[in-house]
Amino acid sequence: MALLAPSILSADFCALGRDVQRVMQAGADMIHVDVMDGHFVPNISIGVPVVESLRRCTDAFLDVHLMISQPEKYIDAFAKAGADLVNIHLEAEGDMPAMLRRIRQLGKQSALTIKPRTPAEAVFPCLELCDMVLVMSVEPGFGGQSFMPESLPKLRALRQEITRRGLACKLEIDGGITLETAPAAISAGADILVAGSAVYKAPDLARRIRDFKNL
Repeated sequence: MALLAPSILSADFCALGRDVQRVMQAGADMIHVDVMDGHFVPNISIGVPVVESLRRCTDAFLDVHLMISQPEKYIDAFAKAGADLVNIHLEAEGDMPAMLRRIRQLGKQSALTIKPRTPAEAVFPCLELCDMVLVMSVEPGFGGQSFMPESLPKLRALRQEITRRGLACKLEIDGGITLETAPAAISAGADILVAGSAVYKAPDLARRIRDFKNL
């Protein structure tokens, strides 16, 4: 059974603490926090103060996805703010192995994300340093986009390599995940599903989460 990580990008920011507590009480496994800088992706979302606030209102596992150009400058700050996992983009600036090691030195789980046009094989040199790899199934930057099925072969390739090496690295998928697209992602090797509008916009949030968990 795949884990569910609702993305706060689709939550009500006027009542963010309430929405996070609602999804966790309804059975979500963790919270996905999208951080965008308006440079690496064409949108701006939140920063360190929001993660600090979330940490005060929940003990949920915070999966913090840094969609920013220079993650090295902010790893320590997000770790201190309360992130449980710090996720950086392979396409961002900086020394990826060094940054992944730094995340682990801070006592946090480390992750790499790849955009739709980045091949799975680009992650292979860093797999031993990753607790998780996130495959984007939309172009990062905005919620509510349609699922890109070309992400599925990348999941399969990563799952095969992780299994071959005997690693404990998890696979996460984010973008256009619904009850209709999730089964194919799970079949391709996804351990964690990031879903935003499919969860927060559901008429019955608790039932929607149960449906995801029963896939």
